[in-house]
Amino acid sequence: MNMAHQATPSSQKALMMELKSLQEQPVEGFRITLVEESDLYNWEVAIFGPPNTLYEGGYFKAHIKFPVDYPYSPPTFRFLTKMWHPNIYENGDVCISILHPPVDDPQSGELPSERWNPTQNVRTILLSVISLLNEPNTFSPANVDASVMFRKWRDSKGKDKEYAEIIRKQVLSTAAEAERDGVKVPTTLAEYCVQTRVPSQDSSSDLLYDDLYDDDMEEEDEEEDESEMESVGEAGGISFLEEGGTSTRLYDNQDDSGNEDS
Repeated sequence: MNMAHQATPSSQKALMMELKSLQEQPVEGFRITLVEESDLYNWEVAIFGPPNTLYEGGYFKAHIKFPVDYPYSPPTFRFLTKMWHPNIYENGDVCISILHPPVDDPQSGELPSERWNPTQNVRTILLSVISLLNEPNTFSPANVDASVMFRKWRDSKGKDKEYAEIIRKQVLSTAAEAERDGVKVPTTLAEYCVQTRVPSQDSSSDLLYDDLYDDDMEEEDEEEDESEMESVGEAGGISFLEEGGTSTRLYDNQDDSGNEDS
């Protein structure tokens, strides 16, 4: 048993801790589960479109795939739902600085500080992606046509409706899948910001956490373990309060100059 624990990659333990934290203190606008109960490296995330944006009422599914050396290397984030967005490739891959490897590449136009580093986590990724939905970076787009169309819509202050109409149709097309999944999509800010736990039928991660950590917890000092969990929860809570408190600001239309490069 001890050998089995020694062979467990540290990334699994990091992912278990993050999944546990996200269940206890969910990020507003997201629903997270494991693709398969036995695989900690593949997560499925459902994104609810933020109220008062073009994506309001939408239910968008995506996969997060983690490398075995996480958190030293970033995960990939791919939408399964068809998305029309300046920073999302046709295959669903999201192009955002926070998910780019921490290498010094002057030609990319990105600062090293804008790229991935081990202090980032799933919570910061999710908040960055949902901010990106309503604040695209059109300077280095993954989808050039969507970028041009978005600029026309923004610069015309909504008079050019082509971009908005495409997003509206995409939002409407997600209603059937939300119904199949038994998910009620929030449409008001009050519903959107309510923190709810993952439904019990989806909380397979609790079983994983118990199975792989029980022996470790017995071997470690109980008080030290509880202190560690409390500190992680507190850190997540602070992050949520800071980000959550400014969530409405994140969805206002602003100039692209402050956005991350794709």
